[in-house]
Amino acid sequence: MIKILSADYGNPQHSHDILALLDAYARDPMGGGKPLTDFARAHLVAGLANHGGISLLAYRNNQAIGLLNGFEGFSTFSGKPLINIHDLAVLREHRGQGVGQALLSAIEAIARERGCCKLTLEVLSGNAVAAGAYQKFGFRGYELDPSAGRAEFWEKKLL
Repeated sequence: MIKILSADYGNPQHSHDILALLDAYARDPMGGGKPLTDFARAHLVAGLANHGGISLLAYRNNQAIGLLNGFEGFSTFSGKPLINIHDLAVLREHRGQGVGQALLSAIEAIARERGCCKLTLEVLSGNAVAAGAYQKFGFRGYELDPSAGRAEFWEKKLL
């Protein structure tokens, strides 16, 4: 059975599990293939707490096996809050067993409680497994008008 908990950033076990799961995700090819930096490890949990993070942890038999990190934002077109899912990670040996879907269901319930108009996330075009899981949950590519094309996620690194 999968148990989903809202992480308490002041709980040392939750903090440990967030770091371990996010580091495993970062080391995965779809997470960049590199471990978290020492700086990220030292500042991640406090940063989540200080920036309104929402972290959900998935456990099976008291082992942390999945993580979802999100942030509340605001939709200017709807005039309502939204939640952006920034990270969704499931340990490799637990993938395909409903962990990601359970985390998505839990964040959707939180979003509905908060009166959010939508959930958003980004997925790499080469990550067909994740894209399939998101589509199964009801996510679709973002577009305002099909003739204008689909939205793309861009970045400009500052460091």
